[in-house]
Amino acid sequence: MIAIVDYGVGNLRSVERALERAGARPLITADLDLLGRASGLVLPGVGAFAPALARLQEGGLGRGIVELARRGRPLLGVCLGFQLLFEESLEHGRHQGLGLLQGHVALVQGTRRLPVIGWCRVRQTDWSPLWTGIADQTYFYFVHSYAPQGSQYALAATDHTPVAAAGRLNVFGTQFHPEKSGEEGLAIYANFLAVCGEG
Repeated sequence: MIAIVDYGVGNLRSVERALERAGARPLITADLDLLGRASGLVLPGVGAFAPALARLQEGGLGRGIVELARRGRPLLGVCLGFQLLFEESLEHGRHQGLGLLQGHVALVQGTRRLPVIGWCRVRQTDWSPLWTGIADQTYFYFVHSYAPQGSQYALAATDHTPVAAAGRLNVFGTQFHPEKSGEEGLAIYANFLAVCGEG
């Protein structure tokens, strides 16, 4: 079972449908016991960093996710869920993140295209199991104004987004939305399932 973390922020149903199409048995839940029994976790998210983090921290949910990840449970953050994995965000102030990936989140610079909305060509900058069977320079769908910066764990970049994906050991994330990115997006989810032993 793959658990989709339900903290009241995110496109849960579209992620659920995409995981099903990729071959998973997804469960949307905020129950820490169920999260602990899942073979992998997906942390989605849409919106602003600070209120999302506050919702995630209610009832110790954020702390539980961090503990599971540090014990080796595969975790995939998507869009805002990806940003929450980092040490801090500068979106409307300075806010501490979950700290699972080194780096900080800041407003995208050097583009007139803000917010970044639409299909962007993704350059793979390091190897990852997420890229299995996916060609370099593949287009994925983005919707964001903020993005991680300067992470040593970057896996991909675009012309607008210096860290379009990142990963360290069992923790992965994409700034783009795999569930909105067609067959290549489904392949990202399928590759994550393989990391979880579900592929």
